[in-house]
Parts: sequence; structure tokens; C-alpha cells
Amino acid sequence: MIYVCIPVYNEAKTAGLVLWKVRQVFTAFQREYQLLVCDDGSTDGTTEVLSRYGRVLPMTVVTNTERQGYAKSLEALLRLALQRSDRPKRDCAITLHADFVHSPDSMEEMVKRIESGADLVVAEQIGRAKGATSRTMRWVRRMAPRLLQVPGVKDSVSGFLCLRLIALRQAFREHGEEALLTTDGWVANAELLARLIPQARRVETVGVTARYDLHARPSRVRPWSALVAAWKARPIVRAARTVSAALMLMALSLHLTLAGQGDSTGSAKSADSTKPADSMKSASALLGPGAAVPTPGEPAPPDAVPFPMGEHLRYQAKFGIFSVGEATLDVVGRDTVRGEDAVHFRFHIHGGALWYHLDQTMESWVGRTDFRSRRFIQDTEERGKKRFKRYDIFPDSGYYREDEQDSTRATVADPLDDMAFIYWVRTVPLVVGHRYEYTRYFRPDRNPVIVQVIKKEEIEVADHKFQAIVIKPIIPKGRGILAEDADARMWLSDDDRRLLLKLQSNFSFGTITMNLKEFSAPAPPPHLPPPPADSK
Repeated sequence: MIYVCIPVYNEAKTAGLVLWKVRQVFTAFQREYQLLVCDDGSTDGTTEVLSRYGRVLPMTVVTNTERQGYAKSLEALLRLALQRSDRPKRDCAITLHADFVHSPDSMEEMVKRIESGADLVVAEQIGRAKGATSRTMRWVRRMAPRLLQVPGVKDSVSGFLCLRLIALRQAFREHGEEALLTTDGWVANAELLARLIPQARRVETVGVTARYDLHARPSRVRPWSALVAAWKARPIVRAARTVSAALMLMALSLHLTLAGQGDSTGSAKSADSTKPADSMKSASALLGPGAAVPTPGEPAPPDAVPFPMGEHLRYQAKFGIFSVGEATLDVVGRDTVRGEDAVHFRFHIHGGALWYHLDQTMESWVGRTDFRSRRFIQDTEERGKKRFKRYDIFPDSGYYREDEQDSTRATVADPLDDMAFIYWVRTVPLVVGHRYEYTRYFRPDRNPVIVQVIKKEEIEVADHKFQAIVIKPIIPKGRGILAEDADARMWLSDDDRRLLLKLQSNFSFGTITMNLKEFSAPAPPPHLPPPPADSK
């Protein structure tokens, strides 16, 4: 998740443009994002502008009834981003001005640097700014970073950053309940960098050009006042970076001292536990990302998708006694969607008779560790008519986007699409006679999805006899093989594999039954996760 933090004060003319530009960036460079905006007591109509954009963008607005200042507004947004993130080692925050002085286009490159291993990326102003600015302003803008020097960064007052949230969390922890930023304006940008850099294992920079020609108002910066403030704040910025470094060294020293005491007491340990690599590993765990020690790879989170990669099921499709085609159901394998580990499912059916022909493919990508849909594609050719639908689903942001549609729509907390549901229902316990309701379909107006467990019976498919659980799945107001009007039935093997043995569904011309003909399916893990819904 990417949290774009934008403090706003009286930016009615540019705030909406900046927000929409952020949306365009993450539409082309597909990543899950949330806009966190602080309206710092605006009086020029900014509040109304934010309200309009909030209806179509994944945005949260924090409103200050009285002006608090840039630094307090920015810190409030950073704390909110950290509070919302459940994966601070992966998630990041971007700090961006609302006056268009920096183009949001640079965010793509900044995020790519974070994904490549950087903990902090600073957008540094290069070259001469575009647009009319006074000679005094240009000179002060060059001098301020020299007065507020931060190691590894030339432009310390930029304020356009991308930072991994684990580094921010460590910086907040060092200050407890105290404010992280004690200055304001340009100086606050340098102070933030000084507190973050000691926590970052890798710092990178990207070049940007300031765009004062896009300013819709005169600059609020008073050059001489800003220069005086920078001069006075030198001790604060210097202390910010030295205190953080000192705290890390103290923590490392304490850990090594305790490790030495433990060894001297003769406590029972294996010979391997005293290896330098293990000591460095422990120090890294204690100090977090700011420690200058190697961090070994962490164990991968457990799979929420229990199906073996490469599982292949082939079906014969029948209309009455007539064979009208075949279908396949595949766990294609692991994939990546917007930088996240995913599992790819695919269903394909083709065939027909006389005047009717159907060729349909449904594909789904779900998160490997959370079994939530990330992407869903329907590609159908029926009776010579072609239909293509693609949905990109952003569960952490709470919305989905349909291909070629300009706006986003809200989704549920744990979304599933049609294809994902067929697999997911194989993972939940099913008791004959029970009726289950799940609010998990990615389009909220088509919930709850209903599963009725009808009976158990023995059936013969693929030259094998199986004990099967017969269920009736219903997606209200839906379309496709599990729609309410389709009156579908599914036969699942009553064992740990839960193979889909048979599927029956109504089409426009009649009922199609798909019987399993062959399968290749290694055994999944021996236990199934508990159901995430109450039975009725």
C-alpha cells in the first residue's frame, strides 16, 4: 500500500488537479494507494474541492478547524499512514505538496526505488526551476540546503519524499509521545530527513524540476525569513541526526553486552548460537532498519491458497446426452500483481452445437497470503458476439476499477470474484443441511453470496467413484455460471482435496453439465482453514 500524504492550506485552484494527477499516475503504474489529505483550516473553498474528489478517489481527509501549520499537518498524516498499515516493511508513504511545484509523475520512479530495496527516496530539485521566481528566492533556495545539511542528500528542504514505513515507525518510537517535528516550513522538511536517514538502510535520490509556472498563487515563502529560520535551525537538524545515531549505537552496545553476559554465565547453548552471524541477526532484530547490520531474509508468510500449483482438471461438457464441448480448470501458478505475490486461476469452456457456439475464459488472481481477489478477467464469445471485462481490485484501498471506466467503485473488505469463489468454497467446511452467507463478492450490491449444502452422494467421474458434497452456490444479481438464474450445482469430493467433480449450470439455451474426465492434482496440505462466515 502506498499512502500519499498531502498537507493542504488554501489550495482550491490546484488541490483537485494534484489529486487527479496522482490518480492518473497510479492508473498507469498500477499500485494500491490511498490519499491522505490534511485540510489545515482552509478558507478559500478547498474544503468543497476535497469533498467532491473524495467521492471518486480512495481518499481520507483530516480537517483542522484552525490552522496548525505545515509540520503538524504533515506529521498527523504520517502517523495516520503508520496507523493504517499492517505491513510497514512493505508499505510506503509519499509526502507531496498541493501547489504543483513538484509533478506527481516522479512518484513512479520513487516507488520503484523503494521496491528495489531503498528505505528512503528523496526528490531533489535539479537545474533551474521553471516559471518566474525572484533572484533572491532562487539564491535562498540554493543556500537553505547548505545550511541544513543532511548526510547523503543534497536537497534537504525538498519535502517530496518516499519512505518505507518501518523506518518511520522506528523514528516515532525513539520520540515516544513527543512531536517528531519541532520546526516548520522548509526547516521541517530537513528535520524530517535528519530523523529518517539514520533509520534507513539505503537512501537514494531522484532529480525533479520545480514547476513554479504551474503555481496558481504567489509563493508564501518569504526568502529572507526562510533563510534566517534555516540559520537558526542548524543546531536542531544537527541534533536530530546525531541523537538518532547515538540511540542506535547505545542499543547495539547494550545488546552485545547482554550477549556477552549470557555467554559468561555458562548457560546451556549450542555451539552455533555464538556465531557472529547470529549475533548480527539478533542485533538487527533489536535495532530495526536503521541498524548497520545485515538483515537476513525472513520466513515467507503462510499460504492462504492451499491448492498445488499446476493442478489441472479437464471436463466434458454435455447438453442432455449430447457432448457439446469441453472445459478446463487450472491453478496456473504463482504470479505478481502490482508487486504482490498472487496465485493465478483459469477456467476455459468452449464448444457448441448447431446454431450455438460458446468460447469463454475466466481468469482470477488472488493474494497468496490472504486469498483476496486482485484481478478478474472475463473474455467471452457467444453466438458471434464478443464481450471482454477486466476488473482490477484493490482490497487494501477498498475499491475496484472496471477496465475503460474512469471512476472507481467501493468493494468489500475481503473481495472474491466468480472464479476465485469456485476455488475458495473448496477450502471451507460444509455441513449438509446448512445455509452459509458470505459478504465477499467484490461487487457489494451482489452480496451476500449464498451456499446451500444439499446432500452427500456417490458419483462416478474420471473412471473413479467419489463421495461427493452437493452444494448450490448463488451470487444474487450476478451473471455467469454461478448467477442466481443459473440455478447452479457443484459436486465437491468429500476429502481433503475438495476436487470439483461436476458442475451444472443453466445457459440461455438450456442446462450444461460438466463432468470431470481427468485430473492432475498433487495432495494439498492436510488441514483446511476455518470458514470466515457464520452459518445460518
